[in-house]
This record gives sequence, structure tokens and C-alpha cells, in this order.
Amino acid sequence: MRAKKYIQDKLKQIITTKGLSWPEKVSLEPPKEKKFGDLATNIALVTSKQVGQNPRQWAESLKDELLKLCPDLEKIEVAGPGFLNFFFKTSFWHEVVKKVFEQKDTYGSSNLGQGKKVQIEYVSANPTGPLHIGHGRGAALGDSLTRIMRFTGFDVHTEYYLNDAGRQMRLLGLSVWVRYQQLCGRSVSLPDECYKGEYIKDIAKEILARYNHDLLSKSEQEAITLCQEAAMHSILEGIKKDLENFRVEHQVWFSEKSLVEQGEVESTLDYLKNKGLAYEQDGALWFKSTQFGDDKDRVLKKSDGLLTYFASDIAYHKNKFDRGFELVVDIWGADHHGYVPRMKAAVQALGKDEESLQVILVQLVNLLREGEPVAMSTRAGEFVTLSEVCEEVGVDAARFIFLTRKSDSHLDFDLEVVKKKSLDNPVYYVQYAHARICSLMLKAKERDINIDQSLNDLLPLLNTEEDMAILKHLDQFSDILTTCARTLSPHHLSYYLQELAGLLHRYYTVHPVLNARDNLLIQARMLLFQAVAQVLKNGLTLLGVDAPQRM
Repeated sequence: MRAKKYIQDKLKQIITTKGLSWPEKVSLEPPKEKKFGDLATNIALVTSKQVGQNPRQWAESLKDELLKLCPDLEKIEVAGPGFLNFFFKTSFWHEVVKKVFEQKDTYGSSNLGQGKKVQIEYVSANPTGPLHIGHGRGAALGDSLTRIMRFTGFDVHTEYYLNDAGRQMRLLGLSVWVRYQQLCGRSVSLPDECYKGEYIKDIAKEILARYNHDLLSKSEQEAITLCQEAAMHSILEGIKKDLENFRVEHQVWFSEKSLVEQGEVESTLDYLKNKGLAYEQDGALWFKSTQFGDDKDRVLKKSDGLLTYFASDIAYHKNKFDRGFELVVDIWGADHHGYVPRMKAAVQALGKDEESLQVILVQLVNLLREGEPVAMSTRAGEFVTLSEVCEEVGVDAARFIFLTRKSDSHLDFDLEVVKKKSLDNPVYYVQYAHARICSLMLKAKERDINIDQSLNDLLPLLNTEEDMAILKHLDQFSDILTTCARTLSPHHLSYYLQELAGLLHRYYTVHPVLNARDNLLIQARMLLFQAVAQVLKNGLTLLGVDAPQRM
């Protein structure tokens, strides 16, 4: 927010000149009530002891100095025990339109990250079945966070961790092998723990078409391994296609199996042993995670010699840091909540600050149809896939709805509500604001209405309360993106866009645009609307959602 930086820079100048230190408890934010100005600060209250003055007297002194340094301020009021309330001139807010037109698609970008190397790993679903709507929420979150962090100056790399080793993959192979045998006429039953979806039967049919009955002559282990590899390849191709259609990027697909085969898991275990952070007990190998705040030590290798997922995960994170990432962001399902402390412990054991690993937990999506729940069981095969949801409601709607709430909050996703073309539908509400502006500009062209005056001549005409509300909101765009990047929370952007769309829709009902009282006012309001359209487009793009020109 230019206004915030403008005041903050001047305040720091005064504080430094007086030999004072800038306190952490200083707040400089828009007040809840408009009557208290555009910004308010408590700086006089929290620094009065340093200067040995009554807070209100000190506030009056600061007010006098600030008015000399800040020609863009209309006035400053001292309120209550010593708060400073700032009121900007309307000309200050007009500058935001110039900034939008100058920067266009880059408006709102910044160098917040200063090139910091970040890795974001997301989705990472076991390749044991198609992606469902829960995976879609994590995909939208990870991809949008990537876009926002790159836009704010971070060097972000994206990755999908492929769990292609372990029990779930063996169960996948067994599931397909049983279905294959049934297709060949053998009377075998599918074990309860196996995957039961129709996609398992489809994969078995593909294997039968390729190998005929040849697998029946192989050993069971050999046949299961072949079925497992074929199934994983088929499912993974489907996952990649679904994510591509969902506009989601993964630069690296990292294999868990490769960690084992290349000896990285064992070398990581040796590293922990050499550091005195792993020990043997009851025939198993344990990690001293309690040394780093975990509630108990964790098994790395079982007594039967099998590695735990945790052992592979430690090796994987060591690999991440060895690749030079300064910040590692993992996006997991909420059911992994208990796993966070042990991974934080592992990161510290690897010699890294625990804050260099940030875990975002994604709560479940309650999929509904007209208020009634839709089944979501992958193992039982009774679930709606992400691709089916996107086919029914569209990629734009799915992505936007996923990002309307904080990731650790439960989300109700009603298929029928999301399809409605009404202003009660949040994605329609925002997209319609952009399309509405595009339609208005097209009508202006048809009427041969052009913007032929300079910005300096037109912008002063934007002086109503509704003009100011939109201009101030446009000015906050960069701040919102900074908040998203710092808190790893893209939902702040979806809130912002809904608020901006609301201001636009309300403006349209209060003020005529193409039918304004004179040509200059028409042009001024067209400028304002074009600026709004640009910011809506920039924001929607960062969410991975289209900004349509017509609806």
C-alpha cells in the first residue's frame, strides 16, 4: 500500500533523526471506521517513554513535523490518548490509476522475496487411483501460492513427490492382479484391503489385452510386480493429464523409489547415526525425535528390516536442502497433522532451522449436490474424480472455490451452487465484474466514445465516495499479495477480488458511466473501470482463473 509506505518512511525519518529506535509494537493500518481516516498509528503511545513526554503531547509534536514532510496529506488528527489518524488528499489516490496503466500485467508485483530459493511440494498423492476433489484443493493451493510467490520476487520450484514404493503400491499391484485373474476365468476373491474402483478393472483389461493369459504362467510375485508397474504408469499418466487440465505445474516428479535405489535413505540413516541421533532398540532403528520436541522417538527401520515412510521422508528432505532450497513448503492433508512435529524434528537433525520447513495442512472438502453429501472413499472406489468435477463445473469455478477459504478450514463444495450463474456464486461474481467492464468498453467503442484527454485532466473528476473506495482498494493490491506470500495463504487474494468486484457492482448501480453528465466524466469513469479490470485480471491470473471478456 503506497499510503502505508509513504507514512512509514516519514515516521522512520523523524524517529531516526531524534535518535529513537523503531518499536516492534508500532501499528500502522487502515482504521475500522472511515471517520478515523485512511491510516492510523499508535506510534506516539509506544514511543512516548523514549522521549519522556505525555503520549498526546508527543502525538501533537509528531503531527506538526509530519505535516511539513507530507504534502500529500489533507490533515492529521490526534485522537484519544495519542493515536494519529491520517487523511490523504484525493490527488494522492488518483496516482494509483497511473501506476496500474504504467505497470499493467505486473501491477502488484514486488521484490519481497529477493530471489530466495523456495521449493513447494504439493498434491503428491499416491499413484493408486485418480485424483479426487480433495487433491484438487491442494493442487489449487500449491499452484496459486507458486504464482503469487514468483510474482512477489521468490525463486519458486515446484515438485510432486511420487510415493512409488511401499505397502500401498504393493496393494495396488495385488488389486490389479486379482482383477486380471478374474478376467482370465480364475475364481479368486479381492481381499478387503485392496482397491475396488472400476479403474482397477480397466487397468486389468489393458494388461489382459497386452499379455493375453501369459501372466498366469509367471510366479505370483513376478505377476504382481508387473501389474503394479503397469498400474502405476497408467494412473500416473492420468494424474499428469488431470493436473495439466487443472492448470497446475510440477517442474519435478521425484521418485521415492529412487531415494532407496540410489542409497540416499541408507546414507541419511548413517548421517543420523554418526550424529548420535539414531539408535537401535528391540532390533529396530529409532530416531531421537524427542531431542527436538517431539512427544516420542520414531522408528526409521523396523525389526524386519523394512524402512518406514518416515525414513524416506527424512532422506527426501535432506535431498531438498542439498539442492540449495532455503525454504521448503510441504502441502499435506489435514490427517498428517501429527506428522508435522517429527518432520520439524528431522529438519533440525539435518542442521536446518525448523522454520526452513513450512507445512500447510489442507482440510477435507465436503462434496455436496443440492446439499446432500457425495461419497468420497478411494479404497471402496466410490468417489467423484477431480476431472469429473472440472468437467461439470469448469476449471475456473473449481479453482476459485477451493481458494475461497483458508486451507485448514473445512470447505463445502456444492456442485449445483457452483454451476449457478448468479451473483451468489463467488467465482461468477468476480468474473462477471471483469466481463461487465469489457462489455461497457465495447459499448463505448460502438458509440465512438474514446479517452482523448490526459490523465491529469480526467482523474480529478473521480471525487465521489465510491471513486475513493475503489481507488483505495486498488492501492491495497500489492499489500494483499505480500500478505499471501508471507503467510502462505492465497485465500486472502480471493477475498480481495470479491471485495473489489463488490465495489465495482455497487458503483455501477450508483453512478452512470457511459451516460454520465458530460464527456469528460464519462472518460474519467472509463479510466477507473479499466484500472479495475486490470487488477481483476492480474488477481485472477494469480489464482489460475480466467478473466473472461463476456459471460
